[in-house]
Amino acid sequence: MSLRDLLGVAVAGSLAAAALAGCGLGPGAAPSGVRMSVTRDFGTQTLLSLHAPSVRGEETVMSLLMRNAKVGTRYGGGFVESIDGHSGGEEGGRPLDWFFFVNGEEAEEGAAAMKVHSGDRIWWDLHDWSESQHVPAVVGSFPEPFLNGLGGKRLPVRVECATPGAAPCRGVSRRLTSLGVPAGFAALGTVGEGSEEHSLKVLVGAWRQLRRTAAARAIASGPATGGVYVRILEGGRRFGLLSKDGTVRRTLGAGAGIVAATRYSGSAPVWVLSGTDEAGVKLAAASFDATSLDGHFAVAVTLAPSAGAGAREVVPLPDSGG
Repeated sequence: MSLRDLLGVAVAGSLAAAALAGCGLGPGAAPSGVRMSVTRDFGTQTLLSLHAPSVRGEETVMSLLMRNAKVGTRYGGGFVESIDGHSGGEEGGRPLDWFFFVNGEEAEEGAAAMKVHSGDRIWWDLHDWSESQHVPAVVGSFPEPFLNGLGGKRLPVRVECATPGAAPCRGVSRRLTSLGVPAGFAALGTVGEGSEEHSLKVLVGAWRQLRRTAAARAIASGPATGGVYVRILEGGRRFGLLSKDGTVRRTLGAGAGIVAATRYSGSAPVWVLSGTDEAGVKLAAASFDATSLDGHFAVAVTLAPSAGAGAREVVPLPDSGG
């Protein structure tokens, strides 16, 4: 969560939360299995990665960060200005701030007020928010939020496939089963919109099949709305991969896929595994794993022509051109 997002929080509340932040919430049971990472530029540079951060009793996201890194704050201690010497502000005339995600969801409350639960994956990222002040969900904490849920509560998972029984749908099913995640399956459109508030949803299908869903509409509206740095071209037959300043760095056509997540109108995160065609959907489904997604906000995927038959090229979004 950025400073800009938190400016509406009452000062008294921030000060009270900050008082808790220095020492955690108290002597309660410490959360286990927590991971914490600190990156910049949409995950492209790792500054700190802790598979077992120091935890003492109950923790908030802020207290955990302060226990494991050198943190500079503003506004009574409720806002993170710097982590290990990396500060927000401006860079090249563009705004730069710290945001944090818990199990792939951008937090809707301050770090000093948000309790850490067992299994949480906490991710801080310093990035340019000129094109998107709000990135509601990211895919780079996979297998979260499917494994441990949100707010300490495991949520039901539902997969909706444009072509039930097709290989991409079966592949997503196998991946969730291998993680021990039970999931319900339905044909796309058989469950009404607005049912996402208390469940995680994965949509699988070509863009032309998903385009009328609320999640696809949010993504197609651009980074400022859906938080995903992609431009949908020619009705979904082509994907324009955007850089952090919102310009199209390159365009993918036939056989291209995307794996992205968004959130809207109070919903839990909705994941979209889509493609310009059926071949692209297969690549997206094949990339529904930690190896492909770890540390990325979203990804585009295409065949890598120089790497052998069937080899995938995973392109983190925003596209840095690396």
